Amino acid sequence: MPDVHPSAIVYPGTVLGEGVRVLENAVIGKQPSLGRSSTAKRDPLPPATIGDGTIVSTGAIVFAGATVGANCIVGDQSCIRERVQMADDCILGRGSLIENDTTVGRGTRIQAEAYVTAYSTLEEDVFIAPCVVTTNDNFMGRTERRKALLKGPTIRRGARVGGGAVLCPAVEIGEEAFVGAGAVVTRDVPARKVVVGSPARVLRDVDPAELRENGG
Repeated sequence: MPDVHPSAIVYPGTVLGEGVRVLENAVIGKQPSLGRSSTAKRDPLPPATIGDGTIVSTGAIVFAGATVGANCIVGDQSCIRERVQMADDCILGRGSLIENDTTVGRGTRIQAEAYVTAYSTLEEDVFIAPCVVTTNDNFMGRTERRKALLKGPTIRRGARVGGGAVLCPAVEIGEEAFVGAGAVVTRDVPARKVVVGSPARVLRDVDPAELRENGG
């Protein structure tokens, strides 16, 4: 049976798996409030779904239409927006936000105060360090043309993004790539490369000892 703290709010229809814990002042199943100029979809949303064994921590918010897999941790004061699909065994750190229409693969770890913009894709075993910022709009809210071009980053399997890095719209971070702390990524990062700086540039190959296939 789920364990829901008396101060938490779980909206009707929400699906909670076996062993789910919903801690103090968490909210699950909240409907979005969209501004008139928002580009987010306005279709009716299904109930939120939380998988077996997941913990929704103190003050966290999971919107209607989101699906969170089994054995995840949704950290204190974090937020998962509508139509986010988060797979099993993921961690979302304190105060981090995953915006709408984003997918997060199994085993991905997003640390404190990270911002994952709408329309992003994070594959399996991705690591996002604290205070990473992703973006999806090269026009920053100007012109109608932007609406057809909104796209967040695609971060491939096993890639790592260092603290405070900024990822520009639609960039692809290759499989097992490493983005150094504070880098500003303005173009695609090749697989298994280390990039650093602003704008980010290739520094070297990822150390083979750090690759997942070699037990890294």
